[in-house]
Amino acid sequence: MASHIALGKKGELIACGHLRLHHYEIIAVNWRHRRREIDIIASRDGCLVFFEVKTLASDLYGWPEKHVTAAKRRNIQAVASAYMDRMKQLPKVIRFDVIAITFQPDGTYELVHFEDAF
Repeated sequence: MASHIALGKKGELIACGHLRLHHYEIIAVNWRHRRREIDIIASRDGCLVFFEVKTLASDLYGWPEKHVTAAKRRNIQAVASAYMDRMKQLPKVIRFDVIAITFQPDGTYELVHFEDAF
């Protein structure tokens, strides 16, 4: 497996742990529609949340959340729409969040959860 893919998977595992710790129910991980994907779909307190997880090996190229481009946001919104089309009961509230994870040289990481990011 390519190192950037492995890093992304590691970030998604860390993000899922963070979400469970904060009482989110994980509904799906890597939910796909055609060639597009949402990293994590979860719910909490009646809100359906679509998560984009961005993980970087260091802060050399900036902060992970800055890599969620306008095109990426449009793709996530399109996949979320496809997901909701398949649901039998629509939630009252939906939200799009970003979880940014940056690893440090010593192996530790910083996680920032941006609620209602877009």
